Amino acid sequence: MKKMIKRLVIVLAALILAAVIAVMALFGREIQTIRSIRQVDEAGMLMIDVTADYGLSELVASGGVSSDSELVSFVVRHLLKGIPLQFNIPDFGCSTFQARTAEGEWLFGRNYDLNDIPGMIVRTDPQDGYASISIANISVLGYDDEHLPDSFLSGIISLAAPYVLMDGMNEMGFSIGVLLIRDVEPTHQDQGGLDMTTTAAMRWLLDQAADVDEAIAMLESMDMHASANASYHFQMADAKGNSAVVEYVDNELRVIRKQPQQQQMLTNFLISEDVYGFGTGQDRYAILQQTLEENEGILSEQQAMDLLQAVSQDKISEKTGTRSATQWSVVYNNTRKTAMIVTDRDYAHPIEIALGDER
Repeated sequence: MKKMIKRLVIVLAALILAAVIAVMALFGREIQTIRSIRQVDEAGMLMIDVTADYGLSELVASGGVSSDSELVSFVVRHLLKGIPLQFNIPDFGCSTFQARTAEGEWLFGRNYDLNDIPGMIVRTDPQDGYASISIANISVLGYDDEHLPDSFLSGIISLAAPYVLMDGMNEMGFSIGVLLIRDVEPTHQDQGGLDMTTTAAMRWLLDQAADVDEAIAMLESMDMHASANASYHFQMADAKGNSAVVEYVDNELRVIRKQPQQQQMLTNFLISEDVYGFGTGQDRYAILQQTLEENEGILSEQQAMDLLQAVSQDKISEKTGTRSATQWSVVYNNTRKTAMIVTDRDYAHPIEIALGDER
């Protein structure tokens, strides 16, 4: 009997060891990525260091994706090993601008305005692309304040975080932010280019574009398919001082480049000449424009954050009673490749991150 029990124990241990080896072989770097998730401020901002391959090269090589459902299917197959997922991209309001410090460093400021949601700083360093810092709205992945990636099992879905970014900066000093335009026909291009949804396109740009010119060329080569059946525009900036706004009007790509001695900023209305003013956020835009023009575009990082605070939002809906506020403010330094991040309007306690920080 003792020998039989000993054999059973040995067999059971071998099976457990085999199962552990199988899990390690299946997930490998995915486990390391999930274990890296931690909270980085009192307001609840999370951070993840993505060492797992999130499959962007394969996505591009396969022709891309033309809908959120196709992107979800790709993520489920290639990142989550069949674990189901559903994207839910909400309406949001935002502000962006470019500025320069007195020392000549280029800055890109961004507010992300929405009802209370969990945010995650996503650090990636792909073998075939540029390292980057981005900030993701992980409510898109189904997380909320009551359901967070605070265990291994609950953290598995966070492997998709690289594909739900809302803004970011790469190691070349290229930055991008996306802003919603309400009540505009959703963008769905069909010109024979690479198919990309809004957030997948942003991930591709951060991974592969060294500057605004390269990013524009990449956007011109793709067919944009707006996420969540909505419409968006982007502001992009780089370490050379270039800035451009990209809009889609009747499925036509429009590029509005910043001209010399000009300041560029963006909120939630179109700025293409023939449709200028359609949308919302004109009040925030006016504050950004006045401040930047009065200072000839020269702001310190702290002054840039102060400007983001000046156009931040915090209000309660009379209809629903829900709170809508600035979820994060970030000043990317495109020259030094650093980011100053404030969560939930806690401007007294910013997070400071550099792309070269040890993971």
